[in-house]
Amino acid sequence: MSIVLDGKKLAKNIEADLVGRVSRLKDKSGRSPVLATILVGEDPASATYVKMKGSACSRVGMESLKIKLDQQTTTDQLIKEIKKLNANSDVQGILLQHPVPDQIDERVCFDAIDLAKDVDGVTCLGFGRMSMGERAYGSATPVGIMTLLNHYGIDLQGKHAVVVGRSPILGKPMAMMLLAKNATVTICHSRTISLETYIGQADILVGAVGRPEFIRSKWIKDGAVIVDAGYHPGGVGDIELSGVLERSAAYTPVPGGVGPMTIASLISQTVQAAEQSCL
Repeated sequence: MSIVLDGKKLAKNIEADLVGRVSRLKDKSGRSPVLATILVGEDPASATYVKMKGSACSRVGMESLKIKLDQQTTTDQLIKEIKKLNANSDVQGILLQHPVPDQIDERVCFDAIDLAKDVDGVTCLGFGRMSMGERAYGSATPVGIMTLLNHYGIDLQGKHAVVVGRSPILGKPMAMMLLAKNATVTICHSRTISLETYIGQADILVGAVGRPEFIRSKWIKDGAVIVDAGYHPGGVGDIELSGVLERSAAYTPVPGGVGPMTIASLISQTVQAAEQSCL
């Protein structure tokens, strides 16, 4: 029988623990931790995600500072806003909602975030430190996935993990985190030749390619652990889960698997940053 890797349930447990940690921070300093979110443009999905993150802050007793910039914002204008937040001692974490409008150099703006406030794990410096085993806040979605796998006792050591996707804030850090836990890691992507061959070898499969049901269930071997990091209209992920659930050792549902863990990781890392700064 397959294990359901229930991210929604685990996220609630994490939030319950964070309530106590936030309360202790308030008692110590008289102030609440603050996560600043920056939303550029009018993308409705991004606006929804920012709202969800603000709601999670409220549930654990944190505050959120919402910065809304218009569609025509330039790279320089966005960097100025980020620098203001870097210098604001009331703010412990900074989230720049992805994606930003095309005229903005997203990578330059990500890297303008102070490493100590990079609670979403998006800077090059943070990625490099994480990859080298140094202290840094990891990208929120991969951190959430690793927390979920650990909670359900999924053994990674020596296993073949296949990550389908190579984005700098999901696929690549996911691979590095799995490697750090002694998995043998293969990174694939939408242009990989004979992709189904690699997927068929996966003991641990992570779908992070950003295309609905791009990974077909028939490619996946029996007994694999399936992690679907995608979410698309119609409530489907990057993996065609129908037809493979009963054959898998474990799987993340869509929705209710990876998504809640991403937000829980972001909020948890903000609380960590607040504890490090002692507000």
